[in-house]
Amino acid sequence: MLTQSYAAFLVTATLLTMVPGLDTAMVLRSATAEGPPAGVAAAAGIAVGCLCWGGTAAFGLAALIDAWPLAFDLLRWFGAAYLAWLGANLLLRPRPTFLNDGEGERRGTIASAAGRGFVTNILNPKVGAFYLTLLPQFIPAGAAGEGRALFLAATHGLIVMLWFTMLAIVTGGIRPWLRRPGVVPTLDRVTGGILVLLGIQLVAIHP
Repeated sequence: MLTQSYAAFLVTATLLTMVPGLDTAMVLRSATAEGPPAGVAAAAGIAVGCLCWGGTAAFGLAALIDAWPLAFDLLRWFGAAYLAWLGANLLLRPRPTFLNDGEGERRGTIASAAGRGFVTNILNPKVGAFYLTLLPQFIPAGAAGEGRALFLAATHGLIVMLWFTMLAIVTGGIRPWLRRPGVVPTLDRVTGGILVLLGIQLVAIHP
């Protein structure tokens, strides 16, 4: 039977996943640069990151951060530095053209896309804030906290996979348009600028 707290979590997690953000940008860029399979791989990395966040919430990291707020600040700064590094690379070294579909050029892109998705998610303090502060609100009093938190994290991971897989497939349909001259470097610079701004936002705005 679908409990009221679980139904509320489904709605909240789905809406938060669908709101465009860093994870969305990472999946779209992977799908446009390396094809829909890379976008799906990035989504898988993000989903694994969600499970890791769920595990940390389940086994007491929230209490640690309450006792030692500097831990969250350190995570925030690491996340900001990572975003700035990704953005600066795109701004300073945009790709001149769209990647071809040659087998040699695609080698290793699936693993690297999954890695980018995971690292981006695990270093995103906004995701951490969701799991460490909001997730406990959906665990009913008297429930087994660890198992419930992991179950909710797995649910969120499934939502992430479904939504971002759909985005990756849809994005694959516009790949021919991306071969037009000037499109790819413009997209890279726009994406890079957004990542740098997100990094600045993380350090400028206290949670």
